[in-house]
Amino acid sequence: MIIQGLHCPYCQGTDTVRHGKSLEGKQRYRCRECREGRGRTFLLDYSYAGQSPEVKQQMVDMAMNASGIRDTARVLHVSPTTVISELKKKNLSCNR
Repeated sequence: MIIQGLHCPYCQGTDTVRHGKSLEGKQRYRCRECREGRGRTFLLDYSYAGQSPEVKQQMVDMAMNASGIRDTARVLHVSPTTVISELKKKNLSCNR
């Protein structure tokens, strides 16, 4: 038997439990340590790359390094609409 230690991609907590299945039939997990509502849910493997927290962070990093929306979308293999909506959620501020 192999026990896999799951870490929450948001808070890196280890107190996670199984939380049903997604519409695609993939196992969903919930972090008990996250303080938003009853805990954040996440998947181990996402159907669309733009949904994973790592890719979302890369979008923000590329925007902060003056990369364009279309360039970011092309490099990360996601839609430009996904990039724009993620950047709007992050509320980036520019210090000039």
